[in-house]
Amino acid sequence: MINFNGEILPVATNLLQNNRAFLYGDGVFETVKIRDNKILFLEDHYFRLMSAMRILRMEIPMNFTMEFLEQQILSIANANRCSVSARARITVYRNSGGNYLPETNTVSYLIHSFALDDKVYYIDKKPYEIDLYKDYYVTKQLLSTIKTTNKAINIVGSIFAKENDLDNCLLLNESKNIVEALQGNIFMLVANKLITPPISEGCLNGIMRKQILALAKKMGNMEVVEEPISPFDLQKADELFITNVIKGIQPITKYRKKEYKTDLANQLLAQLNALVQLC
Repeated sequence: MINFNGEILPVATNLLQNNRAFLYGDGVFETVKIRDNKILFLEDHYFRLMSAMRILRMEIPMNFTMEFLEQQILSIANANRCSVSARARITVYRNSGGNYLPETNTVSYLIHSFALDDKVYYIDKKPYEIDLYKDYYVTKQLLSTIKTTNKAINIVGSIFAKENDLDNCLLLNESKNIVEALQGNIFMLVANKLITPPISEGCLNGIMRKQILALAKKMGNMEVVEEPISPFDLQKADELFITNVIKGIQPITKYRKKEYKTDLANQLLAQLNALVQLC
């Protein structure tokens, strides 16, 4: 028997009491964008998921091929009638048993999907204001670069942003450098130099981050580098924008008293949509 919200129920009525993702954050996930019944950047998502499972010492099932996971994700999108444009998430978690030390490294998975309004990436023209979130820090380690089900700092940071009428916040590492935004990687344009923090700073190894780095390098009219960004650098920037696979590119228009242009973000967005057309 278990106590669920004050009601004594048989264990079998609740699927979470032994779920390690729920109890210990012992899980990893990928969020993908589906367009016309195709998963964008599928290969990148697949290999990042496999890498995350290996880092957490999970046993990768023999049937976990890229084709198998693609079929599983698209099957739920089709069942939910949202395969034209959708957001889907696959969560892989270690099977039940044990406390901190698991009894098994075998895994199960859960996939769900939701319809999106737009097939193409677009930029909302509304103002987008950010600030720093300094209550807690991201550590410069390998675990910070993967998508685990332990996202406490993103949750409390998002609450902080809402309480302060902000659209987003930037996270810092223990060196007080900028790591990323609450929902994506950060890019900064200073003159003709585009900068994003390296993975060694503790930022997520983002799928859209990879695409934007490649697109920016092909433009040929700017230097594209991965190097640390300090909070003081934000005041020197001409543009700031956030990237993730669902939104694509989100320009930042204001940080404290500093306002930013959105020219490069719009140029990259056009190239990104052209790329997606070829996927």
